[in-house]
Formats: sequence, C-alpha cells, structure tokens
Amino acid sequence: MSQITIQRLGLHGDGIADGPIYAPLTLPGEEVSGTIDGGRLHDVRIVTPSGDRVKAPCRHFKACGGCQLQHASDSFLESWKVDVVRTALAAQGLEAEMRPIITSPAATRRRAVFSARRTKKGATVGFHARASGVITEIPDCQLLDPDLLPALQIVGELARIGGSRKGEISATVTLSAGGLDVSVHGGKPLDGPFLSQLAQETERHKLARLTWDGEVVATRVTPYQTFGAVRVVPPPGAFLQATPQGESALLAAVQDAITQGNRGIDLFAGCGTFTLPMAQRAQMHGVEGQRDMLDALDAGWRMADGLKHVTTEARDLFRNPIIAEDLPYDFAVIDPPRAGAEAQVAELAVSNVAEIAFVSCNPVTFARDAARLVQGGYKLDWVQVVDQFRWSSHIEVAARFSRN
Repeated sequence: MSQITIQRLGLHGDGIADGPIYAPLTLPGEEVSGTIDGGRLHDVRIVTPSGDRVKAPCRHFKACGGCQLQHASDSFLESWKVDVVRTALAAQGLEAEMRPIITSPAATRRRAVFSARRTKKGATVGFHARASGVITEIPDCQLLDPDLLPALQIVGELARIGGSRKGEISATVTLSAGGLDVSVHGGKPLDGPFLSQLAQETERHKLARLTWDGEVVATRVTPYQTFGAVRVVPPPGAFLQATPQGESALLAAVQDAITQGNRGIDLFAGCGTFTLPMAQRAQMHGVEGQRDMLDALDAGWRMADGLKHVTTEARDLFRNPIIAEDLPYDFAVIDPPRAGAEAQVAELAVSNVAEIAFVSCNPVTFARDAARLVQGGYKLDWVQVVDQFRWSSHIEVAARFSRN
C-alpha cells in the first residue's frame, strides 16, 4: 500500500498527486492510500479527509458512473468549476470578469441516455459503472427529474422485447410537453409484428413518441419543446440543454451579451434554443450541420406569432465556415460542440460583427477560441459559468465579446 497527498483535481474530476498519480473520488489536501498501478491509485482509502468532503446525497454514487463529484461540498464545486475556466483563460493569456456561477438544482435533468441489457429475468437499466461496461441500476437517482424516472422501467421492457443478451441498447429519453420522448438504438431489426408490438408499448406507457434505430415507430402526442414562446418538435434524440434551469441561465446570458442590432446569426443553432428567443427582437439566420434540426426550427418559427424573420442554412461549419465577408450581421451567437469552433472563430475574428455571445461546453476549447477573437480585436467583457451537470466535471460557459 502507498500513501499519497492529493494536490488538485483534474479536468475529469479525479484527484491528482505528484507523479502524476490519479485517484478517483478524492479531494485536494487529502491523504489517501491504495495500490498504484499504471499511474492510478486503486482500492483508495481516505486517511485524512478534506474539510470539503461530504456524504454523497445519492445511494448509487459509489457504484454508478453518472456523477464524479458527489463527495465534494457545493461550495467547493462552485469554486473549482469557476477556477477551471479562469485557469483555462490564463493559459491563453486572458482574464475577464467572472460572474457568479449558476447551478441547476438536483432532480432537474430532463434528458438522459440510459443503457439497458436483457437478462434471464428481465432487463438491467441504468448508467455505466465508473470506468466499466457494467450497468448500474439507479432507481433513486438524484440527478433525474422525477418525471423521468418511470423511463427506467419502460426502457427495461423495451430491452426485454427488443434487446439482445449479447449486447446493450441505448435509449435517449427526453421530457416533453406531451410526455416521454424515447429514442432507442441498438435493438433488433424492425419487422411487421415487432412494429405492432412497439406501437402497443407506446400506447400502454403513454409515451409521446417512440423511435427505434432512427425510425419513428409511433407518435401518440406531439413531443414539443418550448424555446422562448415558440413550440418546436425536435428530431428524435436531438440535442437539448440538460436542465430547464441551465437553458434559462445560458439564454439569459446570451440576451444580456447582445445589446443592440437588427440582424443576427446563430452558429451551431440546433433546433433554435437561442435563435427563436432572439428573433423576438432581431432578424435571425440559423446555421447548423443537421438539416432535420433546422427543419424543426423553421417549422416552429412559421407557427409562431410576433417574431422577426428567421432563415436557416444547413452547413458544416468545421469544414466550411462562413467567411468574414459573408458575415454582414450586427451580432453573432455561437454554441459549438466540445471541439470548439476554431475555423469559424478565425473568420469571426476578422469580421465586422459588433457583439458575440459565445456559449461553450468545454473551457479549454473556449479559451483557445476566445484568444483568437481577442487577437482579432475583440474584448472579452465577462464570463458566466453555468453548472447544469451537477456533481459532474462538466462545465458550461457563456461569454460576451465586443469589438474594441
């Protein structure tokens, strides 16, 4: 057995000692012991606990891999997440006003991806155990909205009738205004009798919509989401902000970042999370790589009242960014995936866009892209950290850039 002192937390939430040696479920300042193998500490035992260590609120925490940081106090996590963003910016030579972090409450996740495997007695449904392919059942999960919990039983029944004991199915389940919107991948092929059986399951469980490996099996009630005052029906399994509170915080930051202008562009627009609310005050152009998401955005706009004109464009912004000369907009909203938007940001940096609202789910790529904008003459006015993936290492950022 070896004894080490944890110096800091890594970006994925593991404690790090000199070496480096990674130790899961530990906190800075703690003396811990265990067996070192391949740069990781196994069979971790806490010798001297941190004052920030708390009892995990969820009984599944030790077995489940859905959360990494339930053993840390809320105040520690808030400070740590803000410091992660501040450190990422400092590595690029940047600093900015850091607004107070906004954290989503427990039991508010409205969207989750469950894993399920058929067994002799039925099915096992839940999240994967930490660093493992084993599925941990989570009937008392403290992350999920209570209205999402019935999905565990439903997904189990779908796995029982449509899964394989040799492999898993994956089910993306989203709360919608019409009920649960379920999209399953990895199940057995569809045929006539199985389609009929799935349609019956949709009715029996009062699902809003059931999709099987990309094919909509049944829609009992329209599974719409509301962006601003606009109802949108996203494609099955489409991206959605994890909690309503997180979405509201990010939208408020975007609206605060844009102070003027009659024409705006939303890059990586998705189904219109930001495009449609911003269309209440400006003409908007939404750009997104997936055509079906833009179709949902467009249909929502056409059914809404009182919005400015909205246009859409399907475009791969990684391979084919919009060049600076084609950005005649007063402001831009950009919300790229974890990889960031290096190519598109390079064009924004030399454009005449006056204000940019930047939303990111990766502090490291955000800082890289922020540095490029600052090099191009923008000022980083402020940064808002949003924690909608409570008890995880995941961090959301919103920021305002303005032309100097």
